[in-house]
Amino acid sequence: MFTKILIANRGEIALRVIRTCKKMGIKTVAVYSDADISSLHVSEADEAVAIGGTTPRESYLVIDKILAAAQKTGAEAIHPGYGFLSENAEFARRTNELGIVFIGPSPEAIHALGDKTAARELAIQAQVPISPGSAGAISDPEEIKSIAEKIGYPVLLKAAAGGGGKGMRLVENPEDLLAGLASAQGEALAAFNDERVFIEKYIVEPRHIEIQILADNYGNILYFPERECSIQRRHQKVVEESPSMALTDELRKKMGEAAARLVATSKYTNAGTLEFLLGHDGEFYFMEVNTRLQVEHPVTEMVSGIDLVEQQLLIAAGEKLTIKQEDIVPQGHAIECRICAEDVFNEFLPEIGVVHYVEMPQGEGIRNDSGLFIGYEVSVNYDSMVAKLICWGENREQAIERTKYALDNYHLAGLRTTIPFCRDVMDSSAFIQGKYSTKYVEEHWNPSIVHNVAPVVAAAAAVGNNHTALRRKPIV
Repeated sequence: MFTKILIANRGEIALRVIRTCKKMGIKTVAVYSDADISSLHVSEADEAVAIGGTTPRESYLVIDKILAAAQKTGAEAIHPGYGFLSENAEFARRTNELGIVFIGPSPEAIHALGDKTAARELAIQAQVPISPGSAGAISDPEEIKSIAEKIGYPVLLKAAAGGGGKGMRLVENPEDLLAGLASAQGEALAAFNDERVFIEKYIVEPRHIEIQILADNYGNILYFPERECSIQRRHQKVVEESPSMALTDELRKKMGEAAARLVATSKYTNAGTLEFLLGHDGEFYFMEVNTRLQVEHPVTEMVSGIDLVEQQLLIAAGEKLTIKQEDIVPQGHAIECRICAEDVFNEFLPEIGVVHYVEMPQGEGIRNDSGLFIGYEVSVNYDSMVAKLICWGENREQAIERTKYALDNYHLAGLRTTIPFCRDVMDSSAFIQGKYSTKYVEEHWNPSIVHNVAPVVAAAAAVGNNHTALRRKPIV
């Protein structure tokens, strides 16, 4: 096992990895930008290396700086977290070339599965169902027109490289196709430096279901209980749960086995997630592979009892999986709410500002993954997610009630967040009945009738003014 690893990330995911490393007796190295000099992951790690700059392009996305920090500190491995360089094949390749272990899949697997068109081709080889569309990336407008007419509207134009909802456009009629193409290509170029797109049939009001996998270097593959990730805004998730109300035991097994086949076909190792769309007819279609740890991995940990980061480290160190498929028996129900600095009453626009006060809920079945502290500054340079709240119950009803309690007792002053939205979801009849889709926000979110949360925020702010000694309060 490794004695020291470097974490090429920041915030809550860096703290999450540090937590498991401490449990395993592994020393950690943090890297930090000028903007993160006071961040908790810097103080919680055993060592910290400044990499300068205030933006990701000046710091966490600079491969040379990350590798120099690893060499300087004698780190034997690098954990990329999620985002930033976590799905960068070149970063993985250069890390391995230096004799440092990249905690994740091989560069070849990242490259093959990171390109959505190549991933679709692998899915076909593995006999995993895909939605009708182009075989690969295309740029010829006439060819795109022809395919759209063949598969029928509405269609989706999607960036071949990357994800996170960027470079994606829904086109509902022929008149909007060319404009949608130009827009998708432009956004893809800006986000991924790659304007290639592909086209596929749009599944109307689908469920977004994903399967967590683990694979070692000896051919052993595990799939975990699914995560339902249908509650989204801008194609980005806000609320996740496991298991899904939409799956039968038969369908659950079918999706898990499909995920395992694709993993085997691609010779994938370490942790990863396969994302699927589930239609009203019970048919499911492969979307993409995330070749890293997911933001929502705690949901799986809560229902399986398995520390996924620990398993990542063991696999990367050359260990065989000791867990068998039959050992993965889901227990209870888990719900995750992403706490994002966004104004949910104004189309989820990102917020910037400073945390004046933070008090996170505690209690049985409640988990907080966060790097928040009093004085924490949210800037435009990083993702809007500042924390995650995960609640477990013996059944779905109990998980919902615990989530309600936790959200009601989550006091954060200085920023507008997604807490009011998440709380509203918990009271929604569509969510309670499990009858929702990726169109949840459009169909069920009405900010004009949400209960006023200003008094709670004001109260928290007032308390914060009298508790300045609580600065840098870590709750991870």
